Amino acid sequence: MRLVKQAFFSILFLAILVQVIALLFPARIIVSRAITIHAPVDSVRPYLQNMQGWQKWITGMQDPSVHLQSLTQAQIGNRAVQIEKVNADSVVSVWRSTKNHLLISTMQIIPASNGASAVVQWQYEQFFKWYPWERFGSLMSDKIIGRMLEQNLNRLQTLVEKKN
Repeated sequence: MRLVKQAFFSILFLAILVQVIALLFPARIIVSRAITIHAPVDSVRPYLQNMQGWQKWITGMQDPSVHLQSLTQAQIGNRAVQIEKVNADSVVSVWRSTKNHLLISTMQIIPASNGASAVVQWQYEQFFKWYPWERFGSLMSDKIIGRMLEQNLNRLQTLVEKKN
C-alpha cells in the first residue's frame, strides 16, 4: 500500500511540474518571414488580395480538398479560411480549424523607396490553450510554419519576377 501511495504522489508531482513548466511557454506565438520581390507593388498586390491569387503560389491551394466559396472564403482541408481585411498594403485572414483552433495570417507589402521592388512580409499568429502538449508543441511551430512560409514566398517571388 505504501508503494502505491508513493507512486501516486510521484506521478501527481510530475504532472503538476510538467503543467507548471508548460505554463511558462507563451499562449500566443508569431511566426514571420519576409522576402524582397524585384517588381513594383502593383504587380504583387493581385496575388495577395484574394483566394484566386493565392491559388497561383500557395502550395496546396490547387488540391482537390480546397473548396473556394468566394474570393474571400475557402475550406482548405479541415480549416475554414476567411479574408477579413484587405488594404492597399496588407491582407488579414483568419484560419479556423474544426476544433476551433485559431490562426491569424497577415501579409504586408512594404514598397521600396525606388518603387522598383517590394518586401512581402507574411506572418502567422497562433494561439494555444493551457494544455501542456499544445504549449510544448509550440516549440515546433517556427520550424513547421516558417518553412511553409519561406517556400510559398519563394514561389511568389519567382512567379511575380517572371511576369515582370
